[in-house]
Amino acid sequence: MKSSASVFGPVPSRRLGQSLGVDPIPFKTCNWNCVYCQLGRTFPMSLARAEYTPAEEIVAQTHRALETCTPDFITFIGSGEPTLHARLGWMIRQVRREQGPPVAVVTNGSLLRMPEVRDELLAADVVLPSLDAGSERLYRQINRPHRDLDFPGFLAGMEAFRNKYPGQIWMEVMLIRGLNDHEEALRDLASALARIRPDEVHINVPVRPPDEPWVRPPTPERLERARILLGATVSASSPGVGEEGTFQKLTTPEAVVSIVQRHPMTLSQIQAVLHGRPQDDVRQAVEDLRGSGRVTSVERFGQSFLVVAEARFS
Repeated sequence: MKSSASVFGPVPSRRLGQSLGVDPIPFKTCNWNCVYCQLGRTFPMSLARAEYTPAEEIVAQTHRALETCTPDFITFIGSGEPTLHARLGWMIRQVRREQGPPVAVVTNGSLLRMPEVRDELLAADVVLPSLDAGSERLYRQINRPHRDLDFPGFLAGMEAFRNKYPGQIWMEVMLIRGLNDHEEALRDLASALARIRPDEVHINVPVRPPDEPWVRPPTPERLERARILLGATVSASSPGVGEEGTFQKLTTPEAVVSIVQRHPMTLSQIQAVLHGRPQDDVRQAVEDLRGSGRVTSVERFGQSFLVVAEARFS
């Protein structure tokens, strides 16, 4: 088991307002290897559900955080796939209090093929799964899932969950130029969405550093066509500003590491997030972290993004 949980925030979220994040999974523990992942390559991929972090510890940290803040949501969101935590359902039930903040789960949705995972997520108020492809071919090209996962099982699991789940499903679609933004791919996506019947559909575009350097956002014309065909809202997954409160108790170097472990950013973006600290201090912290080998850089979109050293990019 991992020795400590990761409860962070509240941080501003486009969907969820002020969100208290709960990350129950070690860095890049996942069963997908998406071409657009901002945390780099998954290695090795895993389908094993385990109690990676003691569930009691996660719940205790969440309750302590709630003593000093009142977020709009408590959000289980991993630096990997949160449904790989074997006691996720128990944790959701423990932190979901009457008159307390609602609970959201951000997931790739791949394990909804398992009845036990569907049952665990019934306790959440909102589930935000991913759907980036409407066919097996594009599912394998974009999400690059574990070899034991397939698209029919993925879609069937989503449908089965929708048929049983009384809460809100907000589907997340990442559009990538030349892969899933053309007419045939969009119509396949629309067909899959019709089967799942989500309450909302949100289109994202890659603006943070993707694993594969060739990943690009679609053109404005393709994005508008997707919005119409999918009946979706469109937003860019850009880094937020105004998160300084999240890092008040951390030194500047630890704050930088905490930021880029979840959201790789350029130096100027990090300085904007840590706007309450002298820019020279932030710049020096970044240089020291580079020198100690705790962070490194990846070049994407003509910019240099800071990432944690354990991140692997193509």
